[in-house]
Amino acid sequence: MTATPATGPHDRLLRDFAEGRAPALARAVSIVENHRAGFDRLLALWQPRLGRGRRLGVTGPPGAGKSTLTALLVKAYRDAGLSVGVIAVDPTSPFTGGALLGDRIRMESVAMDAGVFIRSMATRGSLGGLAATTNEVADVLDAFGVDRILIETVGVGQSELDISRIADSSVVVLVPESGDSIQTLKAGLMEIADLFVVNKADRPGADRLRNELELMLGLRSGATMKHVPAHHGVDLSRRNPARLAREAARAEDADRWTPPVLRTVAVNDEGTREVVDALERHFHYLERSGELRSRRRSRLRDRVVNVVESRVRDRLWKDAATSAWLDAQLPALEAGDTNPFAVADALLARSGTLLSQVSP
Repeated sequence: MTATPATGPHDRLLRDFAEGRAPALARAVSIVENHRAGFDRLLALWQPRLGRGRRLGVTGPPGAGKSTLTALLVKAYRDAGLSVGVIAVDPTSPFTGGALLGDRIRMESVAMDAGVFIRSMATRGSLGGLAATTNEVADVLDAFGVDRILIETVGVGQSELDISRIADSSVVVLVPESGDSIQTLKAGLMEIADLFVVNKADRPGADRLRNELELMLGLRSGATMKHVPAHHGVDLSRRNPARLAREAARAEDADRWTPPVLRTVAVNDEGTREVVDALERHFHYLERSGELRSRRRSRLRDRVVNVVESRVRDRLWKDAATSAWLDAQLPALEAGDTNPFAVADALLARSGTLLSQVSP
């Protein structure tokens, strides 16, 4: 189905956007990020252009050096002649509700490059390490023709797992201190990582953290004890899980991806090339295995679910009649004559017309 062309105030924006003008990109991002009038029509028009840019997520605990590493990745991609977009999700200011812009400050070395677009986004109460409209802003960058889209999460710890749903490849950055090795034992970070980076690897404990990560990867794979005879006296030194995980991560054209664990010292630009190469290998694996199509299909499905949830929420709670009806049920709830589940079912039943109406 062909989308209806936008008319009116967005005509010039669409022309400038199609011509690759940076001001048009900035304006389009603002419209979409803030859900201004017509944002959904713009996204609908640009939908056929999606899929060319690679989306790379960078996540991990606060202070791990995510912004420094992201800036180095930007520089590496620019040196390769690629355009880069950065979506840096920052904490929300308690005064203005906007982003604190810490990541933009730390990326000052690349911020003035004409081939780099950086947008700081405030979480605005959204959990999972991302802002609510991060995926939509990434769509705008993709439609504009940006080659690499780097998405850096706010850095809230183990709960920032949303990045795995919107990125083609997810990089988890850890450091030797502050109990990060304990965090890796929890399923979340282990499951979302396509690539581990032990940053500040010149500090004590870096090798231990790397070994613990590779040990966990080896144990998780279940391949360590395959084909080992079930009797005493078996030499297990050659079946070390960490060593096997490291070897599997280096294997070319493997049927299964094992996340490599790389060492970097981002402040000295050490190890960046290895990270870029590993991301390239992972993307080729995704293409070869069919996982790229699967991930992007899941992303599209999630987008539809999110849009439905958002529109249902808006229609219900912005409708004065629905709000008044709910208030009228409170006495019965207080008296115990009914319960929230029964009220919810009744509310949905009476709101069928409201929920099924076509958006203007």
